[in-house]
Amino acid sequence: MNPIEFSTLEKGQDIGSTTLHVNRADLVRYAGASGDFNPIHWNERFATEVGLPGVIAHGMFTMGAAVTLVEDWTGDPGAIVDYQTRFTKPVVVQDPDGTNPSDAPGTALEVSGVIGALDEAARTARVDLTVVADGQKVLVKAQALVQF
Repeated sequence: MNPIEFSTLEKGQDIGSTTLHVNRADLVRYAGASGDFNPIHWNERFATEVGLPGVIAHGMFTMGAAVTLVEDWTGDPGAIVDYQTRFTKPVVVQDPDGTNPSDAPGTALEVSGVIGALDEAARTARVDLTVVADGQKVLVKAQALVQF
């Protein structure tokens, strides 16, 4: 990928979009990596007993998955110097037939990004992400600051 020239960027510029598919196997792997084995992230019965609509993705998993759009756009994950968001809705990870196979498509997480602000003196761009699952925004004020 060609490096992005800061001088070519404009506020409101689209950086692209992607659809990520999250399945139960992804959540189990993330639980192992993060040490967060809360059963709401892998056990349907438990999740519904505590009032959730089903198994939900870890918030930090969702946040990390969403920022991959910015990583891919820059070509350099180290260029992201700040990233923050608010969690608004849980990502319910579907298991349509109840078999929980590791290759099930799971739930689609749709991510798009636009440049929300530019700081010429600091040579930074703030990328505003829109993150949607099942037609609802699951993250708001998801903003990554990219240093050029």
